[in-house]
Amino acid sequence: METFSNSFSNKDITVTFKPCKCVHAERCANELSNVFRQSVIPWIDLDGASTKKIIKQVKKCPSGALSYSYNKEVA
Repeated sequence: METFSNSFSNKDITVTFKPCKCVHAERCANELSNVFRQSVIPWIDLDGASTKKIIKQVKKCPSGALSYSYNKEVA
């Protein structure tokens, strides 16, 4: 997994975290704790779940602090 500041990538997607937008609802950590870890740095580990599960969780972010993009075009 490659990490650049607040962007985290696996082979399929890149998840970006915007800390200034975060309302700390902890929904990400409570619902997908293998990916969004509260006590480990880096706190986002995209190897902790399937890409499909990660995307589903990112879409639940109430503040929009988490977003994702595909690394390459999906056929």
